Amino acid sequence: MHKHSVLVRILAHLRLKPTPFRFIDTHAGPGRYDLLAPEPSRSGEWRAGIGRLWGAPCNKSPALLTAYLDVVRALNPDGALRFYPGSPLIAAALLRPQDRMVACEVEPDAARSLAKALRGHANAKAVAIDGWTALGAYIPPKERRGLILVDPPFEDADEFDRLPEALAAAYRKWPSGVYVLWYPIKERAVPDALARRLRRSAMSNILRAELLLGAPRPNAGLIGSGLVVVNPPHTLERDLRTSMSALGKLLSPEAIVRTEWLVRPGRPGQIVVKG
Repeated sequence: MHKHSVLVRILAHLRLKPTPFRFIDTHAGPGRYDLLAPEPSRSGEWRAGIGRLWGAPCNKSPALLTAYLDVVRALNPDGALRFYPGSPLIAAALLRPQDRMVACEVEPDAARSLAKALRGHANAKAVAIDGWTALGAYIPPKERRGLILVDPPFEDADEFDRLPEALAAAYRKWPSGVYVLWYPIKERAVPDALARRLRRSAMSNILRAELLLGAPRPNAGLIGSGLVVVNPPHTLERDLRTSMSALGKLLSPEAIVRTEWLVRPGRPGQIVVKG
C-alpha cells in the first residue's frame, strides 16, 4: 500500500504534461494477486493492510489515496476485496494512449502470470529479463520522461548492496529520470546504511519515505516499508506528509512515519527534514 500509493501519486504528476512518458518496472512480479489463494489466505497479512483500508469508512480514508483505491476497486467490481493489483497493473490503469510501459520479470511462473495480466493493455509490454539487467538496458527511454520502479525480492543477501550501485549507474545514463526504490524494514541497521551510501553519492534530489507499523525489534519480521525517490515531483514531499500520516494512524496506533531529504535538490550532502 505504501509503495503503490506513492507510485500512483508520481504517475499522476507525470500525466499533467501532454508529452508521453515511460514506466519501467524492473522486478514486476506476477502483476495480480488473488488474496483468497492458499498462501495469502494462510498468512492473512493483507487483512492488516489493504483489508483495513478497504473496510474503513470513506471519510476516514486519506483523500490523497483516492486514485490508488480506485484502481483496486476496478479489479473488484462486485465490491468484495479478492484481487489486488501489483505495480504493473496499477501503472497500466493510469497510462494514457501516448505512454508506454515495460514490465520485467525473470521468474518463469511469475513472468507467465505477468504476461497474462497485461493482455489487453496495448501500450504495456511484459519482458522476461533480469531486473538488474533491465535497469541499465532500457534507459534512457526514447520518451525522455518517465519513472523507473526498482523493487527486488530481497531474497539474496547482496541486494541491499546492489541498490545504490545500480541506481548510481542508471542515474549517470539518465539523470533526469524519476527513480523509486523500495526496501523492506525489519531492523534499522541495513536501511540506514543504504541511506548513508546514497547521501555520499554524486546524486542530488533524493527523498526518503518510510512507514512502519511499530518500532523494529528482534525476530519481529517485516515491520515497515521504505522508499527512496530520486527526482521526486515537487509536490511529493508535501503529499506524503499528509497522506502517509493519515494512513499510518488508520493502520496502527504505533505507526511511525518518516519523510526526509537524504540529499536536497541541487545540494549534495545531508539535509534532513523530519516528519
